[in-house]
Amino acid sequence: MPTLAEIRAFISELPDVVSVAAIQETATARLVQLDADQRPVIIPGRTGRIDSTITRACLRLLTGTVQQPNRTGSRFDILLDEASTDRLRRDPSNTRYRIPEGEARFLLAKIPAECIELTGPADS
Repeated sequence: MPTLAEIRAFISELPDVVSVAAIQETATARLVQLDADQRPVIIPGRTGRIDSTITRACLRLLTGTVQQPNRTGSRFDILLDEASTDRLRRDPSNTRYRIPEGEARFLLAKIPAECIELTGPADS
């Protein structure tokens, strides 16, 4: 296997943009694979928390049970627990989700998989 220095030297000698772009595509695919290998498998029934990287601030750190994924497995629905449902209902920055007072658990649709931190086994 060539050394990292040899690979860098090879890339610096490539003759055109198309060749460099092909190397970049391969490197990107490898990075995605390495990242996927390090992530825990998200399956329905696991408990989890929406992490702080999600765009909508009112959803950050809410907890619940992971539900079904979308067709590609890149997004999951999350059934919020009672405390998180109440927190979202009362959050003044929440202008999107209307949760009636009597509703104990609320289903959030299409949460990006990369924003879900698994916190435990299946909810009992």
